[in-house]
Amino acid sequence: MPLEPLLIVELALLGLATGFLAGLLGIGGGMIMVPFISAMLGARGVAPGLAVKMAIATSMATIIFTSISSVRAHHKKGAVRWDIAWRLAPGIVLGAMVASLGVFALLKGAALYFVFGGFVTFSAVQMYLDRKPAPTRQLPGTAGMLGAGGVIGFLSGLVGAGGGFVSVPFMTWCNVAIHNAVATSAALGFPIALANVAGYVIAGQGLTGLPPHSFGYLWLPALVVIASCSVLMAPVGARAAHALPVKKLKRAFAVVLVVLAAYMLYKGMAALG
Repeated sequence: MPLEPLLIVELALLGLATGFLAGLLGIGGGMIMVPFISAMLGARGVAPGLAVKMAIATSMATIIFTSISSVRAHHKKGAVRWDIAWRLAPGIVLGAMVASLGVFALLKGAALYFVFGGFVTFSAVQMYLDRKPAPTRQLPGTAGMLGAGGVIGFLSGLVGAGGGFVSVPFMTWCNVAIHNAVATSAALGFPIALANVAGYVIAGQGLTGLPPHSFGYLWLPALVVIASCSVLMAPVGARAAHALPVKKLKRAFAVVLVVLAAYMLYKGMAALG
């Protein structure tokens, strides 16, 4: 079945926008994609509960490609704290697999809307208030980093985001500079996405009511078009991130999150009704 030209245009515009925001804010673009992809699927007759799950899985898959493009731009500027990324990665993979293989498939679609909106709102408020960490606070030890990585991976698996909405506030709370936190979050998007996508594909086998060109919970047309466009814009966003002052970067991060959280909470209420 050929794709509608309008759908290709919509997905391309979404990919360009999310790629830019992924580089700018280190959020992987997932929190932008999920509301739009779920609306597109809903307009094509996919049940709301399945639409949000497919949107989450598909947005996560695009982060595999966006993350690579974004992190290359940040790495060239020496902004990625690879020491932090390596310490968080094991917990991230474990948490992601638990979420995508188990909890994700069991939760109802309406619950996922509320999970998405609630955690994004919390992260946005913390970032917007610009709370200063204690000057002596440092990153935790091995066990603490494993636990923090597990939480980041788990929550990312539930909401289809690259983890920036948790990892950036966590790192800045531990006195990591905001530009380093954003860049390191972009690097963490790759293991988060890879582990979660593997779980979504396995958990989604045998589903009914899927739209054409689906693979488990993944909607392949959206993955291909969005990923192709987002990798073009991620480096542009990364360059913009290094040109903005710290406070404006934090405020921009928070405003984007608040708008999307409100939309998803509204969708959750509608799904309950």
